[in-house]
Amino acid sequence: MRLHFGVLSCYLLSLQRTVASSNGRLATRDAPFDQVREIPDRSHQDADEDEPEKYFHESTFSQHYDGRFADKQLNYDERRSSLTALMQTYVSTMNDIGAETWIMHGSLLGWYWSRKTLPWDLDIDVMVSEQSIHHLANYYNMTVHTFSLTSNTEDGENRSSSYMLEINPHYTNSTLDSVNRIDARWIDTSTGLFIDITTLRRNSTAQALGNPDAMMVKDTHHYNYDDIFPLRHSTFEGYPVQIPYAYAELLMEEYGAKALSDVYFQNHRFDLGMGEWVALRYAEFVRLRDEGVVFDAKF
Repeated sequence: MRLHFGVLSCYLLSLQRTVASSNGRLATRDAPFDQVREIPDRSHQDADEDEPEKYFHESTFSQHYDGRFADKQLNYDERRSSLTALMQTYVSTMNDIGAETWIMHGSLLGWYWSRKTLPWDLDIDVMVSEQSIHHLANYYNMTVHTFSLTSNTEDGENRSSSYMLEINPHYTNSTLDSVNRIDARWIDTSTGLFIDITTLRRNSTAQALGNPDAMMVKDTHHYNYDDIFPLRHSTFEGYPVQIPYAYAELLMEEYGAKALSDVYFQNHRFDLGMGEWVALRYAEFVRLRDEGVVFDAKF
């Protein structure tokens, strides 16, 4: 699936404009999802009654899908191509908007290895600056962005695919929030796959204790300013992206040193010649396993 440039149209759903409540938060409201939902005839969202304050609810069949827009998981090839398009459309839109964003976590690890999403990954992780999340909430919450995509099948037919940017009303919370760690999502309305968007903020508590460069994210990750900035310019899935300055140190801290060197993982082998991860056939997997190769469940 390849993204065609210059074929972006953006239209706003009704009640698109951010409405600020008296406490500065976005006012919670229902979007007309039947206007953008493409596949399921009903929602498969897992609304946990034990977490009434939680805004983003995953699907009943997988935590990596939005149940409002999907009723099943994609197969391996469908997921890979859909995640590629998800990332390309997100980057294209954020570049047009002028939002400061960069890839993190598993997506950053995929960038390190091949400048692509890890083939076994189920979602994409990015961060935005605090100024950018306010800008997105004020002007782009609940906007739907439609792209013309070229299929990777033999016929190469163009198809239209839409993506929705949704901001969590609790995005202004600047402290740890166990049920609202995700500040926004970029959602594929045809598959239910999404990009988790979190906000990097100043850590006022640590700053008060004498660390002026302390930064934090509501998902419990903590950084120093120099870990992230100045952002480096690179490419990911064929598009210009930004990555954190101290990417190697951040990856080793999060995943361990072997995550940057182990060429066997999740039934895949990193092909140095091709520069990408290749799924192992069963016979090759058995042979390597018998030779003592260990395939970790996770880094």
